[in-house]
Amino acid sequence: MAFTKAVLPSNLILDPLLRHWLLEDMGRGDRTTDGLLSGDDIYPLPHTSAYWVVKEAGVVAGLAIAHRVFTLLDDQVQINPQVQDGEWCEPGTIILRINGSLRALLTGERVALNVVMGLSGIATATRHYADAIADLPTRLVDTRKTTPGLRILEKYASQVGGAVNHRMGLDDAVMLKDNHIVAAGGIGKAMARVRHAVPYPLTIEVETETMTQVIEAVEQGADIIMLDNMPLQQMVKAVQYIRQHRPRVPIEASGNITLTTIRSVAETGVDYISTSAPITRSSWLDISMRLVNPSL
Repeated sequence: MAFTKAVLPSNLILDPLLRHWLLEDMGRGDRTTDGLLSGDDIYPLPHTSAYWVVKEAGVVAGLAIAHRVFTLLDDQVQINPQVQDGEWCEPGTIILRINGSLRALLTGERVALNVVMGLSGIATATRHYADAIADLPTRLVDTRKTTPGLRILEKYASQVGGAVNHRMGLDDAVMLKDNHIVAAGGIGKAMARVRHAVPYPLTIEVETETMTQVIEAVEQGADIIMLDNMPLQQMVKAVQYIRQHRPRVPIEASGNITLTTIRSVAETGVDYISTSAPITRSSWLDISMRLVNPSL
């Protein structure tokens, strides 16, 4: 299966986030580094080199973001990635080499590593899920269950790992979920109301939990039909019904998807499987920075 190409947001979007995180970490100043580099004997400030090494196997994501963190502290810093985002790395692999002011490297180390370790953890978990269905036509999709303020980066990491991004926010598409349907009094009433308010070309996706709801979603002309938390046998029947009556409608499965169940769900014939697990249940990938022959 070919993975979707992941594209980072522009610096116009990234920089405010990174500046905020640097300010959060630095507070009124990096007391340790400032104290270490104070005094008349250190001028100009020393430059040094460092490298990043992964300490456990996984998929790397976010190296360009690390570059931007250090650049905000030292616009002369030189970053040389040794791998590309999306590569699987074994323990001991050097993934990044850096040359710049010692102050920038020491002050930016934690923020840069935190971002990359978190995103790499998501990319690694996503890769496991994507690999489980790699030989099938079903595509893995992420969700809006993300950390507030980090969605755009976590969804980038999800793409790096091999998933397709679902809607980024509530304005990307209409998704009639259980509570919307209850509030409107049914799928038909909900679709009738939103159709008059939705601008072209937004799609309308309908979440279904029963065959009765599947039939109604088909009859009402839903653009995408989600099968949510359905038992496998019921999901098979739902897919067959939709294919018979609306063969070109994309079908998405969701709800309690795990590495144990994802392949069985894909084998029902759905087009997409959405799950929050690679983001919400991932662990950070352990990465360290090592200075190379520093001297003051």
